[in-house]
Parts: sequence; C-alpha cells; structure tokens
Amino acid sequence: MARGSAPVGQVTRGTTGTNRLRRVDRWIARHPALLRSADPFVIDLGYGASGVTALELHARLARARPDVEVLGLEIAPERVARARAQLGEVRAGRSTFAPDALVSFAAGGFEVPTGERRPAVIRAFNVLRQYDEAQVRGAWDQMAGRLAPDGLLVEGTCDELGRIMTWVAVGADAAPRTFSVSLRLAGLERPSVAAERLPKALIHRNVSGERVHDFLAALDLEWERAAALSTFGPAQRWVGALSSLTAAGWPLQARSRWRLGEVTVPWAAVAPA
Repeated sequence: MARGSAPVGQVTRGTTGTNRLRRVDRWIARHPALLRSADPFVIDLGYGASGVTALELHARLARARPDVEVLGLEIAPERVARARAQLGEVRAGRSTFAPDALVSFAAGGFEVPTGERRPAVIRAFNVLRQYDEAQVRGAWDQMAGRLAPDGLLVEGTCDELGRIMTWVAVGADAAPRTFSVSLRLAGLERPSVAAERLPKALIHRNVSGERVHDFLAALDLEWERAAALSTFGPAQRWVGALSSLTAAGWPLQARSRWRLGEVTVPWAAVAPA
C-alpha cells in the first residue's frame, strides 16, 4: 500500500467468534490452491474485532502445510493494534496457539497490500454483507487481482456460531468457480436455512426463477425424502439426500466431504439468471 493511501473498503461490524470459521478453514486446508502452492501465503481479510480467526486459520492450515503463513488485514487501526497485542500474548506463550506461529497483522482492505508477494489464498468472510450486490464483482476483481496465478479467493458468510456457512470460490481471473454450503447436521430441520447466510452475490437471488432457489428447494425435498435414514444418524441422512440430488442430475462435487455436512456445486449451477 502506498504511503498515505487508505485501505479500500468499509469497516465491518467486527463480530468475531472463537471457532466460528472452522468449517471453511477445514475446506481450505484440503484445497490444491494451498497444498500445491510454492508459497503458502494466506490472507485473513476483515478478521474483525479480534485476531483470533487468523490465529485459528494458521493452526488449522499448518496441519496440512507446516510452512503456511497467515496475514490478517483490517481497515480499522484499533483492530490491528488489538490483534498485535493478542499476538504478543501468543509469542509470550500465554495462549493455546504456537508461540512461533507464522502470523502477522497489518492495515489493509480489498487492495490486499502485500507488495510483490502474491497470496495463495484470500479468505474474506462476513465482509461483503453490508455492501450492495452491484459492488460484489468489483470487490472480487480487486482481491482476486492480488492472487498468485493458481490462487483462490474464498468469500462467504456464516452465522454467529459457525453452524450455517456458505461460500464462493473465486479464481485469480476473478471468475467464480464453485459454491459451497456447510451445515451442522445435528438438529437440522431444513437445509434451506442456508438461505439466511448466502453470500451477497446470491442472497437476493433466492426467489422463484433463480438457480440458487431451485438448488435449495431440491436440497430440502431430498432431505425430507431421506427422513427414514435418520435412524442411522443425520450424516447418513445427508449423504442419502445428496446421493438422490446427484441421481436427479445436480452436479455435486467433493463426495468425500459430504459426511461433514458440506455440499459443493459448480458456480454455473447456482449463478444468478
């Protein structure tokens, strides 16, 4: 970032919860954009009032890439100062995180001020909810433009406890590739509860005639039809529902992650009409 220039974007509400982003972190930890990167440099953009999500992100990704480095970026200077103070406690061994964790914090926004270094992954969660839908593509373009050639922007939304989560994976060309839903299956009534936490690019599209509406409606229908499998647990019911969705022609991906309450489809399957 040039001297004197301001970070690009708006200050978020800053709600930050311990363990809130565990679902998307686990997904990133298995993604080729991280695993195959020559420089596993990851950005936690808009981490909020506490730096805990960046520290948790590093801890989870380090299991797959011990050399991973995480930089937390926030617009508000007081949030950067607070996160650095938290990091000081980590370095002193007064936390549950590794004292030598490759984590740092700096001021920044959608411009992702990392100089010549290009991130392998940018995670931007609960950042775009306060923006207009028309502003989403511009934000994607700006963030994706900072990625390494094979890098990935993961932009999404979750509830306060991280039990309902959706995200879009965007490539370095700023083109959306996939859409994912991740839910806590225990006690789940209807998968379409995810509609409340759709990314900004989709949240106003959950209406008749839109693909994401059709997808959530089909998911609800198969979830109801698979009710008999509840005897074997909610994960088995979820797998049964997704298997039926596949048989019905929906192009579901990442079958190995279904039992975690996840489902991923190509962006084209839910893209705005």
